[in-house]
Amino acid sequence: MGLFIRKPIPMLQAEAAETGSKTLRRVLGPISLIAFGIGVIVGAGLFSITGLVAAESSGPAVIISFVLASLGCCFAALCYSEFASIIPVSGSAYTYSYATMGELVAWVIGWDLVLEYAVAATTVSISWSRYAVVLLEGVGITLPHELCACPWDGGIINLPAAAIVVVMSLFLIRGVEESSIVNDIIVVIKISVIIVFVVLGWKYIDSANYHPFIPQNTGTMGEFGLSGVLRGAAVVSFAFLGFDAVSTAAQESKNPRRDMPIGILCSLLVVTVLYIAFGYVMTGVANYKEFGGLEGIAPVAVAIQHIGSPPAAGGGSALVISDAGGVIQPAYPWLNNAIMLAILIGYCSVIMVTLMAQSRVFFSMSRDGLLPPFFSKVNPRFRTPVHSNVLFMCVVAGLAAFIPAQVAGEMTSIGTLFAFSLVCAAVIILRKTMPDVKRAFSVPFVPLVPILGIITCLCLMIFLPADTWIRLVMWMIIGLDIYTAYGMKHSRLEHGIKYRRGNSALNGFGLVLSLLCIITGFWHQQTVGWEESKVLFTISFLMGAAHFGFYMIRVYRHAGQKEIPRQ
Repeated sequence: MGLFIRKPIPMLQAEAAETGSKTLRRVLGPISLIAFGIGVIVGAGLFSITGLVAAESSGPAVIISFVLASLGCCFAALCYSEFASIIPVSGSAYTYSYATMGELVAWVIGWDLVLEYAVAATTVSISWSRYAVVLLEGVGITLPHELCACPWDGGIINLPAAAIVVVMSLFLIRGVEESSIVNDIIVVIKISVIIVFVVLGWKYIDSANYHPFIPQNTGTMGEFGLSGVLRGAAVVSFAFLGFDAVSTAAQESKNPRRDMPIGILCSLLVVTVLYIAFGYVMTGVANYKEFGGLEGIAPVAVAIQHIGSPPAAGGGSALVISDAGGVIQPAYPWLNNAIMLAILIGYCSVIMVTLMAQSRVFFSMSRDGLLPPFFSKVNPRFRTPVHSNVLFMCVVAGLAAFIPAQVAGEMTSIGTLFAFSLVCAAVIILRKTMPDVKRAFSVPFVPLVPILGIITCLCLMIFLPADTWIRLVMWMIIGLDIYTAYGMKHSRLEHGIKYRRGNSALNGFGLVLSLLCIITGFWHQQTVGWEESKVLFTISFLMGAAHFGFYMIRVYRHAGQKEIPRQ
């Protein structure tokens, strides 16, 4: 089968059944899995990018964006649930693709997941930093802006964002059981915050803030109007990656065939309801324009300053009053600070679970020989992949310190939607190639549901900015380079074979990515205007041209080589 060799499901099931000091510890039940899912979903979208999406894309119609995003995620969640009940092994979409579409496709989706979880943790840690700064300012402590913001936001380095990544990584290194207990406590606190915010804010909604509900488009695709609502749906999609993170913990679940579908579907259902209620109250108590700029990454900090301000129809406030100058003064400032403190605690679970999911995907890829075995070694004391955890602690902390939140958020979204699309396609393939395999959960109405999931996700991806596509394509090219140089030569399934079948497809994929890198560069520059900075365009053009030449050379060299025959 060469580069499209599929990992046999019996082998995956045997890996799932392994025990001993060199395997991951099975300690997670259905409640813990649901809490892990909620821990990622609640926070990543609600407390971070909701404000930015409202201010720059959807306006008050951000709740419609959440509904559209949840629709696509629902289709994908059903597909994830079927796979998790069949293949209860760490790795999520990577493992599912390996079993159905082959090694090369599995590498592509695994590399995409590494990016997805890295930038997701980065986005949330940056938002955590902003909430921490606002909270400290509320008690009279002002941190230097230069040390709390990246260079693109007028600072030098975002130290609080990097610090929280390091702390959460140390929790993961210590062990997932202890991390799970901490996460369960944090999830309870976080849901309590949402309930308090919705209940207290509901009675102070100013209906004038909902007009216009969908602001008129500015003339640029994605800036308000229908295209803005769709772009908003695409951006907030990453906030639903919690059920995907649940599937990466399959090898740490006590009864994965039963518990994985429960954890995936229940976590998605709970947070969808919370998202809609939260978005409605947030844009009701404050005008969507107030969530722009640096403050937009901490929308609750903006919204709670307006909770209690008298609505247009009149009325009083039990929480907030205005002084003689019209400046809103919280009657109970401790409540505002308490809410932000709880959000900070809640964010810890989001960062922790995304870092865990990322390291588990890397663990699976290393275990399959596609990455060095160093990253699949399990610490005998803590029973965790310490090397992978340390690697991503350094990488994510560096990203959180030096890149803006909006860039990280959009990158997470495109990676998430891409992964969802491939999982939906894999279910259709699995039903055709392995119709008799034992399933504890089956997706209804196949192929309709997976096809709807693919269409929804791809349509949302189209509305993401061009520079987001450039970064995705560049990341995929880097990943293909690593696979070409190392992964294809060290695969456990065909280790030691010099000329593997499928090199033509690999070279063709490399050429396509190279051309896409150049095309997206032109697309981006055309969008922003040719008088603007051409740095990103130049990088994408040079990278695409260099790799096009590299893969053309590979095509020429492999033209005379005989690939191994199909077994």
